[in-house]
Amino acid sequence: MERLIRSTVSAGGENVGIEPHPVRARRNNGTRGPVVAVTGAASVLGRRVAQGLAARADVHRVIAVDRERGDVTGVTWRVIDLADPAVVTRLTGADVVVHAALDLNITGDVPARSHRNVRGTQTVLTASAAAGVRHVVVVSSAMAYGAVEDNPVPLDEDAPLRAPADGGLISDLLEIEALCARSRRAHPGMPVTVVRPATLVGPGIDTVLTRHFEAPRLLVLKGSVPTWQFCHIDDLASALEFIALRQVDGPVAVASPGYLDQEEVEALSGLGRVELSSSFATGTAGRLHRLGVIQAPVSELQFVTHPWAVAPNRLTAAGWQPEFTNELALQALMELVTGRHALASRRIGRRGATATIGAAGATVAILGTAVVVRKARKRKRG
Repeated sequence: MERLIRSTVSAGGENVGIEPHPVRARRNNGTRGPVVAVTGAASVLGRRVAQGLAARADVHRVIAVDRERGDVTGVTWRVIDLADPAVVTRLTGADVVVHAALDLNITGDVPARSHRNVRGTQTVLTASAAAGVRHVVVVSSAMAYGAVEDNPVPLDEDAPLRAPADGGLISDLLEIEALCARSRRAHPGMPVTVVRPATLVGPGIDTVLTRHFEAPRLLVLKGSVPTWQFCHIDDLASALEFIALRQVDGPVAVASPGYLDQEEVEALSGLGRVELSSSFATGTAGRLHRLGVIQAPVSELQFVTHPWAVAPNRLTAAGWQPEFTNELALQALMELVTGRHALASRRIGRRGATATIGAAGATVAILGTAVVVRKARKRKRG
């Protein structure tokens, strides 16, 4: 059969690439696979998901939806702001929607990020129901469980969400979770699977948690027992692909198996620690936040000082396995952090150095300097 070539631009803002003829040729069993729409397909995560699905013989077609066209080929591009209610027209024909547009990265415009995260999710869920989608997969984060001193290790996937709303990213996550729960009640015929990855690492990931490792030392609160667990972006992409095609019910945690304790993280990263009391560290971070020195709310300090490791039981029971161990994921993070250090020094210079790290990192940097000065003064007096 002659390959059909569609127009690359349609009146509805739809960019359509050449239909992937080689993929069709692989289907020799006469069955039609699902049509999967990936929202946020031009993002770091969405791009990986769309690429993986487009390469599969058991997927009929991939619809890539985002506010700008990405570089993934072999998919149908439909360009629109995900917060626009007209997104329902871009999801028409999809059997499954993977909403991979969650923005965890540090940004100077928190309200804009919140609008994209919350309003975008709300609109995609409503539009999916209106378009007759059979299953929606939404990316959240294991941060929604909260990093609490008395958390069991590991957390069960059905554990309550104890993260406190902080007006920042955590508030976004809690609202996204609430929207998904409300959608399941309002549209019982459209399952919504919430996916909660552990600390996300990999190319293009720049969060308050990854920036913790750009600090001169790692912050540890006296008496705390932190646990470190990672999720490489490649593993998250493969998990989303798996969930979309197997219709795994949620909530679903995605993480490397097990966790690392503080001593293991320090040995693997080559970073030492600064140990402070909880009141002193949070008080200092709060003052830095109010002064505008750091953007991250004080509550995010909890995620580098208290346990929140998860057990990805549903995925592993269904047959999915991650490729990255926690050790390999941390190694990948440290390699990327080294590159960002060089970029940061050229981008902003010394005066803005604390802006390149998160709340914990900035606190450590400033307090570490104060400790050195204080010790020097004591030596002079002696």
